[in-house]
Amino acid sequence: MKNKLIKTLGFLGLCLLAQASALAAPAQKVGVLLVNHGSRSDTWRKQLLDLEDKTRSQIMAGGIVKGVKTAFMEYTEPSIATRLKEFDKDGFTDVIIVPVFLTISPHTFDDIPTLIGKKEDPSSMETLKMEKIERYSPKAETFITPALDFTDILKKNILRRAQALSKDPKTEGLVLIAYGDATYEKQWIELMAEVSEHVKKNAGIGAWSYGWCGHIAHYDPDKTTEVINKVLATKKTAVVIPVLVAHDEMFQVKIIGDGIAKVPDNKTRVVYKPDAILPDPNVEKWVLDITAEYAGKVARKSPAKR
Repeated sequence: MKNKLIKTLGFLGLCLLAQASALAAPAQKVGVLLVNHGSRSDTWRKQLLDLEDKTRSQIMAGGIVKGVKTAFMEYTEPSIATRLKEFDKDGFTDVIIVPVFLTISPHTFDDIPTLIGKKEDPSSMETLKMEKIERYSPKAETFITPALDFTDILKKNILRRAQALSKDPKTEGLVLIAYGDATYEKQWIELMAEVSEHVKKNAGIGAWSYGWCGHIAHYDPDKTTEVINKVLATKKTAVVIPVLVAHDEMFQVKIIGDGIAKVPDNKTRVVYKPDAILPDPNVEKWVLDITAEYAGKVARKSPAKR
C-alpha cells in the first residue's frame, strides 16, 4: 500500500512538473522578415515594401506567422537590427529571415548571418563596421531560408520583358546588365548565360551578351557601352534589359542610361526600358512558398527547443 502511494505521488509530481514546464515556456510567436540589399532610392524601397504588402495577408493566412516586416541591409532604415529589435519587443519567439537577392553573394552567405549573431565572419565584421551597419543578436530564434532561386524566375521574367521590346528578333541581340559580384562571378556568368539561352530559344533573339554595373564594374557606364557595342558589331539592334531586383535611378537611369547614351546611333539601334525584375507574381509566389515551408518547420518544434 505504501509503495503504491509513493508511486502515485511520484506520478502526480511528474505531471505537475511537466505542466509547470509547459506554462514556463513562452507561447510561440513566429515572424517573417523579408531582407533585401537596400538602396538610397525611394523607388527601390517602395518596390520591396510593395512585395511585403502583396504577400503579407497570404503569409499570415496559415495562422502560424503573426507578423511580416521588411528590412534593408544597407543605406537606409528600417535596418535588420531595427526590425529584429521590434520583433523582440513584441515578444516574437521565432523569426524566419527571407533573403530577397538576385543570386548567391557574400551578403547571403556571410553578411546576414554575421549581422544577426549566427556567424563571426572576420571579413563581414570589418565591412559592417566600416559601413556602420549595426549587428544585433535577437532573443528570438532565427531561421535563414535559402536565397531566392532566380534561375527559373529570371528566365520567365527576362523573356517576357525582352519580347515586349522586341520588334524583329532576327536582327536583334540581347544585352543583360546586372549588378555582378567579384566573389561569385562564375555563378553570375552562368546565370546570365542560362537566361540568355532561354530567351534565344523562345524569342529567337540569337546573339547575346552581358555586363556588370555594380562595384565589380566600378559603377562605370562605359562597361555598359562596351557590351552593347559588342552585340551591335553583328546585329542591327540591341535589346537592353536591366537585371536588377528593383528600380534604382542611379543604376537604371544614370549608369545604364549613360552607357547607352555613348553608343553611336543609340536612338535607332538600342531599345531599352529602365524597369526591373519587380513587380513579378513569380517572385511573390516564391516568397509565399518558402515562408510556408519554413513556418511549418518552426511550428513543429517542441517547446523544449524554443
